[in-house]
Amino acid sequence: MYAITIPEPGGPEALVWAEVPDPVPGEGEVLVEVVASAVNRADLLQRQGFYDPPPGSSPYPGLECSGRIAAVGPGVSGWAVGDEVCALLAGGGYAEKVVVPVGQLLPVPEGVDLATAAALPEVACTVWSNIFMIAHLHPGETLLVHGGASGIGTMAIQLAKAVGARVAVTAGGPEKLARCAELGADILIDYREQDFVEELAKATDGAGADVILDIVGAKYLDRNVKALAVNGRLVVIGLQGGVKGELNLGALLAKRAAVMATTLRARPADEKAAIVAAVREHVWPLIGAGTVRPVVDRTLPLNDAAEGHRALESGTHVGKVLLVAPRG
Repeated sequence: MYAITIPEPGGPEALVWAEVPDPVPGEGEVLVEVVASAVNRADLLQRQGFYDPPPGSSPYPGLECSGRIAAVGPGVSGWAVGDEVCALLAGGGYAEKVVVPVGQLLPVPEGVDLATAAALPEVACTVWSNIFMIAHLHPGETLLVHGGASGIGTMAIQLAKAVGARVAVTAGGPEKLARCAELGADILIDYREQDFVEELAKATDGAGADVILDIVGAKYLDRNVKALAVNGRLVVIGLQGGVKGELNLGALLAKRAAVMATTLRARPADEKAAIVAAVREHVWPLIGAGTVRPVVDRTLPLNDAAEGHRALESGTHVGKVLLVAPRG
């Protein structure tokens, strides 16, 4: 088969479409013939040499895919060759074939075509696990999403609105904010022109956000704590603004607030399986009903993954950038 390889870390040009050995499914695994994958920030970090795949996983980038089951390993039940699926991966989505633990498989949601389904697993699992399983966002609460126009952000807006929460977002510029509003965002903050702490305080009569989903990290840590409501929960899932920040414990104590940080890629298989099962139970019906939908900015050939990385790095996209396999 062919896959996107990274012979040496570097810029987008470091991604090389090359012939590699076919993977073989083991106990509790299936082999998926990939139709599409999607570009995630973790893929950019891996390409640059900053984020190695977990031990034992595929060396190729790609944290999600859609496709058809081509082979079933020992001990697998409930799935058959030919089934159309999408999957959460620890790596390997940028390839013609990938091995997937059965607990990380999802059926293609009703109303979504097979290629577009590749835009769903990583964002759905990230958003559901962090906002609902960890931060326990409730109806009537306020959620602040940094990067509202990102793949994560577009899914977070829709899921939070679906459960009856009020949603605030930060994004860069009026066009991106307008797209966030179309998805249901209530409070629109242009981080280039406005201070999100001040704007959120105005919009909530000083209460702040009950839950904040943050992709920035250290740069926003102090201001995120200021923006939290009493009993608020800050969940950090990205470090685009640095890894070390100063935390005002007094402010945290006064608000009886919590700061949590998570990653998805390195979680044990049983934890990923539990998240995938929860997504299938809670998110897939919303997608099937049309309440929540994948947001795709553009679709590119998988063997031109470099262009997909450039698109994500440009910061001009809204939602996901998909990569479609040559035969897909």
